[in-house]
Amino acid sequence: MMHQPNRRQARSDRSGPPRRRSGPRRPPETDPARKAALDTLTAVRERDAYANLVLPGLLRDRRLHGRDAGLATELTYGACRAQGLLDAVLQACSDRPLSEVDGVALDALRLGAYQLLRTRIPAHAAVASTVDLVRLELGTGAGGFVNAVLRRVAQQDEEAWVTELAPDEDTDPVGHLAFTHAHPKWIAQAFTEALATDKAELADALAADDARPAVHLAARPGEVSAEELAAITGGEEAPYSPYGVHLDPGSGDPGDLDALREGLAAVQDEGSQLCALALTRVPLDGPDETWLDLCAGPGGKAALLASLVSMQGGVLDAVEKAPHRADLVRKATTGLPITVHVGDGRDSGLPAGGYDRVLVDAPCTGLGALRRRPEARWRRRPEDLTELTKLQRELLTAAMSLVRPGGIVAYVVCSPHVRETVSVVTEIARRTGAETLDTREFFPGVPNLGAGPSVQLWPHRHGTDAMFCALLRRPAE
Repeated sequence: MMHQPNRRQARSDRSGPPRRRSGPRRPPETDPARKAALDTLTAVRERDAYANLVLPGLLRDRRLHGRDAGLATELTYGACRAQGLLDAVLQACSDRPLSEVDGVALDALRLGAYQLLRTRIPAHAAVASTVDLVRLELGTGAGGFVNAVLRRVAQQDEEAWVTELAPDEDTDPVGHLAFTHAHPKWIAQAFTEALATDKAELADALAADDARPAVHLAARPGEVSAEELAAITGGEEAPYSPYGVHLDPGSGDPGDLDALREGLAAVQDEGSQLCALALTRVPLDGPDETWLDLCAGPGGKAALLASLVSMQGGVLDAVEKAPHRADLVRKATTGLPITVHVGDGRDSGLPAGGYDRVLVDAPCTGLGALRRRPEARWRRRPEDLTELTKLQRELLTAAMSLVRPGGIVAYVVCSPHVRETVSVVTEIARRTGAETLDTREFFPGVPNLGAGPSVQLWPHRHGTDAMFCALLRRPAE
């Protein structure tokens, strides 16, 4: 939950519940779109589920399409993204701590508050529909509580609530922006350090996480071109990746596209495509036919690399620790020259010095994909970094031993946090004597890549996830 400042007390005119009108109570109505959104929020809270995996299944099972599916998607992802801000407002309007509120009621309150503060849905409709959901799930008592809280929320718009509750802009500018754009402060601080720029760009970076992203597709090299894929799907060719296509975020479930069902393309962020392609663009002396993806699940980058290496007569090995994710890699790379190994990339048992190019797409906080994983910003904690950066260093060290002398390793994470990016690369390059290449050279046509030698992509600059990529060459012996 986002910290709520104590600078101001809630206004006295919100101290009690509004009066209830007399007369018979109408029966609650079922709204399928809002019910799907509520059930998704409950799954996220109770099971640590991912909204972008739960909701599409609910929409299919309940046969929600068109406007209903669009509304469910907007409310679900929006409420997940804005949770910290919503909780601060709800706490200011509640006569009890949110920790004591029934979980389903809290999910519904977040859903209702999001509609009141961040949509054009009329206040009476937002409140009434939310109360109906709660009455159906929990009864009239809980419905009355939710009605009282949401009517207090509705007394001000989002801007007024931010003015009342956010940290002071002059004394805590990062905290103020974090609250305003519904991010935990530690994430906003991490963005500040990575950007090393002014407050205006930090605001742009945080705002980009709240924008609904386009769907990015990757055409399978050798099977279909980006131009052909764009024509087939009704999308647009990506600005930077030669295999990328962008679809409008409201274009429906990409899994329904024939091109994906037939294996001609896959869903993959353009930034991920660019990082995998950068590994393939570095000139090599000597052989260039045996590549390795050391952390391959779920298989998007492995499919792209396997397609490219197959075009020059080579092969790809892929390592994935989790058996179910290894199965996803096999499915994503059907028909390609790849061998999938189930094992730990830190101790894979593969031959030392046996690979010309190695990709380390390391597990990370995922702070670079917050726009696609709306609940992630509230699930991650700063203390997660200690274990993750240790794992990242160990994986990159293993990769440097698996690549041959003169070979190339790409270190990639979907995060801009400097502890996961520059710090890891600097330490391992120092330990192993690896040469850190100017990675910017291998992102042709991509603007605003910073001072180098590594590359940090950003949603607000490039329209991609905030992917980090560094290229290292193992010294010749």
